[in-house]
Amino acid sequence: MSRTIAALSTPPGSGGIAVIRVSGADAVEIADKVFSGGVRLADCATHTVHYGFIKNERGEKLDEVLVTVMRAPRTFTREDVVEISTHGGNASVRAVLDALIRAGACAAQPGEFTKRAFLNGRIDLSQAEAVIDIINSANDLARRSALSQLEGSLSKEIRAVREKLVSLAARMQVIIDYPDEDLEDVTPPEIADIARECEDKVNALLKTADSGKIIRGGIRTAIVGKPNVGKSSLLNSLAREDRAIVTDIAGTTRDVIEEYINLDGIPLILLDTAGIRATDDEVEKIGVEKSIKSIAGADLVIVMIDGTSFFDDEDIEVLRATKDKNRIVLINKTDLGQSKYTEAVKSRAAGSAVLEVSAKTGAGLGVLAEEIRKAYNIGALSVSDGAVVTNMRHKTALIKAGEALGRVIGAIDINMPTDIASIDLNIAIEALGEITGETVSDDIVNAIFHEFCVGK
Repeated sequence: MSRTIAALSTPPGSGGIAVIRVSGADAVEIADKVFSGGVRLADCATHTVHYGFIKNERGEKLDEVLVTVMRAPRTFTREDVVEISTHGGNASVRAVLDALIRAGACAAQPGEFTKRAFLNGRIDLSQAEAVIDIINSANDLARRSALSQLEGSLSKEIRAVREKLVSLAARMQVIIDYPDEDLEDVTPPEIADIARECEDKVNALLKTADSGKIIRGGIRTAIVGKPNVGKSSLLNSLAREDRAIVTDIAGTTRDVIEEYINLDGIPLILLDTAGIRATDDEVEKIGVEKSIKSIAGADLVIVMIDGTSFFDDEDIEVLRATKDKNRIVLINKTDLGQSKYTEAVKSRAAGSAVLEVSAKTGAGLGVLAEEIRKAYNIGALSVSDGAVVTNMRHKTALIKAGEALGRVIGAIDINMPTDIASIDLNIAIEALGEITGETVSDDIVNAIFHEFCVGK
């Protein structure tokens, strides 16, 4: 990390301002070479802002700027940092960056600022991953969850469990290494009790993973049914815009239309699918095949049934095809009158919520949100309740740790030697360390930061 790096940290393109970040041991010296403002930045106090101009090596003014000087260790990277606020615009940014590179800075790699914050001990790996989660958060719940993780909610719980296991492993190792010494013993029941306590905490975190998936990515929701039952009208109503074409002609939708929405605080990825029916139309057949694939890949399926039409074999086939999915059934078009087939639908859709709605007017759709909350226990989701696992890498590591602790308990229960149990104990310790970055490989670290934007 000897080189000093520079990059644009705000989105590229036209805007009021753009912020260029410089970080490294020579950040202030390099900035001084291009800054003209009546002061030497090297003489300025930390966390101060200075007005002036950026000039190139020929002394030509490139832009009017504000320069903020921040000295280590009270910076994001724990290195000296200079942030230059220029006017937004590609030409201005390119000119200032070029001047900095000619003065000795190097172009930053993707995620290199956050990687330096991790390597310099300001944040751990799970907190670093929370930075990109904040940037990519698509809803308020995801943003708050990522911010909680950035503040260390997950790290604290992982470290508490890991430290307890490390202490236990150290005590066990002393007994293994010096069996003939008169040392304080750690008994098998104590080993099992500590392993069981830590396993419970790991499993409690794992139970939040399904909720975390919803928070981070939303519920992938396929709207399915036979043609002309109101699937596209439902999508438009929930999205509050004419996202899909709606006509009285059956088979209008030929492809899957995807739309992200926030339904009363619930993040949904809605998939409006082609009507499922037997058809000789080759293009419509492709649409039907995609609809069936959408059902297989969906977290939730909303089955639409036309309450003004006959409840027929095509409806029954859709219910049969979705019977093993998490499902809500909507009897649509209540604005045209009450359905005669509600009881028949409920009988065929046993175990699923059946609601009467109007996709056209929105009547009954508030109840839909409540049913989704019940199905996914979303009412209980709150980032203030503690850590929520939203990252598949973290979930995989927790599963590995939980399984290893289970083996420790099993080994003690059948009176296996302590050194056998210690092997799995160390596997659990290493798995938990992968989450915070204490035992993670360089390849994984590099892969994680490669997902970041340049300048972050």
